[in-house]
Amino acid sequence: MSLPAGLQCYPVPPTVEEYRQLRVLAGLSPKSLEAAARGLPNTVFGVSIRDGEQLVAMGRLIGDGGCFLQVVDIAVVPDRQGQGLGKAVMTALDAWLRTNAAGAYVSLIADGQAHRLYAQFGYTQTAPKSVGMAKVVG
Repeated sequence: MSLPAGLQCYPVPPTVEEYRQLRVLAGLSPKSLEAAARGLPNTVFGVSIRDGEQLVAMGRLIGDGGCFLQVVDIAVVPDRQGQGLGKAVMTALDAWLRTNAAGAYVSLIADGQAHRLYAQFGYTQTAPKSVGMAKVVG
């Protein structure tokens, strides 16, 4: 997938500070420095889209790398939304999955209307057969 002029997609997750900043800018829940520093090194595969040095979009795969994976942290800075960056992130993640994770069960939680993006990559709602559940440890 082609990106707008001047942007590059790199097959690495962002730095801890960039990750924390982009989550907040994109309207995702904030993560502590400690949690991000512990979690990011466990990324199975991640992508960062940059405008020069500036992170403008990201996404990660987490899990055991073979049987089960989860798509997380799909985020785009607000002034770049609607330019296909989320789709570019998903394209990169999907390419990695097709090459490295045949037969794996890949899940995600779709917030708001994001299910429309994920459906383009073959993700379907699991209900009523199964229902996603979540918990925030506090």
